[in-house]
Amino acid sequence: MTQETTVQGTVAEGFEPVREEFAAFVAGEREDYEGQLCAYVRGRRVVDLWAGAGVTGDSLYALFSATKGAAHLVAALLVQDGTLEPDRKVTYYWPEFAAEGKGALTLRDLLAHRAGLVGTDTGFRADELADDRVIAERLADQRPFWRPGTAFGYHALVIGALTGEVVRRATGRTLQEVYEERVRALHGLDLHLGLPEAHEPRFRTVRPMLPTPAQQAQLDAVPTGPHTLASIAFNRHGAEPTGLESLPNERLIRARGPASVGGIGSARGLAGMYAAMIGEVDGRTPLLKGDTLAEFAQIHSTGYDLVTRAHTSFGLGFQAVADTSYPFLGAGTLGHGGTGGVQAFADPHAGIAYGYTRRRFAFPGAPAPENDRFAAEVHRAALAG
Repeated sequence: MTQETTVQGTVAEGFEPVREEFAAFVAGEREDYEGQLCAYVRGRRVVDLWAGAGVTGDSLYALFSATKGAAHLVAALLVQDGTLEPDRKVTYYWPEFAAEGKGALTLRDLLAHRAGLVGTDTGFRADELADDRVIAERLADQRPFWRPGTAFGYHALVIGALTGEVVRRATGRTLQEVYEERVRALHGLDLHLGLPEAHEPRFRTVRPMLPTPAQQAQLDAVPTGPHTLASIAFNRHGAEPTGLESLPNERLIRARGPASVGGIGSARGLAGMYAAMIGEVDGRTPLLKGDTLAEFAQIHSTGYDLVTRAHTSFGLGFQAVADTSYPFLGAGTLGHGGTGGVQAFADPHAGIAYGYTRRRFAFPGAPAPENDRFAAEVHRAALAG
């Protein structure tokens, strides 16, 4: 494979090293590689690249947990409006949530993955995972797996439903409806929480790939017993264990857009959303004011994650990716990766918004390692500009 036949798109002057890094990576990949890379700097799109047979900049991919960034942008907008107050108890909005000792939990702790409510004792069916309201109803009756507020752990498949139910109770509308009106449609973003049927031809189904021996060793080291916190959080313990790598290939998931994992979009959509969040794009004022952005980016949970058993850091709904992944980024960087290899974030201090998608599921289930190289080159070029 050569750069000329596999890498398409454009970069702004000064960002040629980003294209070179992307092309070098693609050249070393398998023939069936597909991916997109997009970045904005201070509201201007400076990187717009893609590679792979049949791929364009408009192709749509499964975003997995990068969906959580869109979901919690909605929460941030509602906090900014005064519709939601982070230090109110969740029960102020959702009285039924008080069952099984959860009555004292604040919305702030819920958003910071401190609820102890990573799943249910018996697991979810596939159709339930597609419906945030059903997930929320099940979780309202569930006893937490640790005392709420005392520790944190990644609420991988349910945090969007928990946030979404608070949004629905406070506004009378679903999180997906608020996102569509106030974010996606306003900015014309190719990032959907509920993919319309008309856009289905642009969707590239996820291609699971076998892990390498080293990756398999990592997978084998993760506790996967029937009732570990990890198996409960990733719905591997019930009668219908979830295969994350194929979940977005179900039309029901794409159509309903569950706010934890069901987003469908492009690298342009991801980067464009974060660009609109932190700065002016195409003459439109930023979605978030400085105080709101700082509050949601501020680290609320950091250290040993009870679910992943690794060092993790969360703001309010967002991952603190400068702490966990890219230490060269500025304090206050916020974003969210996806288990299929997707990554997206904004560094407000450098004015960077970044999005990366890929088709092949990247084991062991995290933002793909090539993001380290791409993000570093984008950051380097942005600072040199």
